[in-house]
Amino acid sequence: MEDLIQRTARETLSIEAEALSKLAASIGDDFRRSVEAIHEEHGRIIVTGVGKTALVAQKIVATLNSTGSPAFFLHAGDAIHGDIGMVQPTDVVLALSRSGETAEIELLALLVRNLGNTLIAMTSAGESTLARRADHLLLVPFEREADPNGLAPTTSTTLMMAMGDALATSLLALRGFSTDDFARFHPGGALGKQLYLRVDDLYRHNAKPSIYPTASLKDTLLAMTTGRLGATAVVDRTTDKFLGIITDGDIRRLLNARRDIDQLTAQDIMTPQPRCVRADALVVQAASLMQENSISQLIVLNEHGIYLGMIHIHDIVREGLI
Repeated sequence: MEDLIQRTARETLSIEAEALSKLAASIGDDFRRSVEAIHEEHGRIIVTGVGKTALVAQKIVATLNSTGSPAFFLHAGDAIHGDIGMVQPTDVVLALSRSGETAEIELLALLVRNLGNTLIAMTSAGESTLARRADHLLLVPFEREADPNGLAPTTSTTLMMAMGDALATSLLALRGFSTDDFARFHPGGALGKQLYLRVDDLYRHNAKPSIYPTASLKDTLLAMTTGRLGATAVVDRTTDKFLGIITDGDIRRLLNARRDIDQLTAQDIMTPQPRCVRADALVVQAASLMQENSISQLIVLNEHGIYLGMIHIHDIVREGLI
């Protein structure tokens, strides 16, 4: 039983991987013209299909929208029963059908042509009715499904989804879609936070422990305990300019190394010029600094080197970025 399961899984993935490789090799002028047609229309992309291709169409729509190409899904069956009225003059219709001979898709292709909209066919049958009626063809080379009986939509739907991804990313590149644009469309979740959440959004909620260079060890420990950040900044008494940091690790190392600690001041203990971060830096950048240097907190400074506060690794964990 175990051998059958593993063998079937590997064969399925091998068949689909080989099909994807052939799809990549097939990308040529027809694909380029399809992308250019969508780009030049400046309208929406109406993606349609029936059955399993309708589900693939919905996934393609989600990818297009998230990468800055306005799109919506229109079921081919609903389209030929009135919903074709949703299609506007500048819209491009992308019709999915493996065989290109589905009755609903054939009729929809006629309706789209009568409306004068650009029709792009995504099919595995280059001589099909859909392919002949389309203005542009996205041919999806297909040999066989990956299931043992060669019947269930597996390889064919994988190829269509991959072609949809290629279409979306090509439009993204053509439009110069940036990470800032991506952040605008993905404000929720950890992915969006990586692109817009800044240190300034987090450090303000923390305490701002600080001491002067002449502070005693006792005052240093009190500042660290009050701040609950495992560290305190050392700042200039007159200018509030940042001079160094003292962490709980510094205190542990001090106690292990010395016995005569009563007369020590903050200036004797602090680490000068530690890793710091600007308030306008992305939190994901702060997280990388902490991980690269195996530290738990970063001092936040302004452009003049003035101490603003502290960001802790726990802040970043709470945001789901680590």
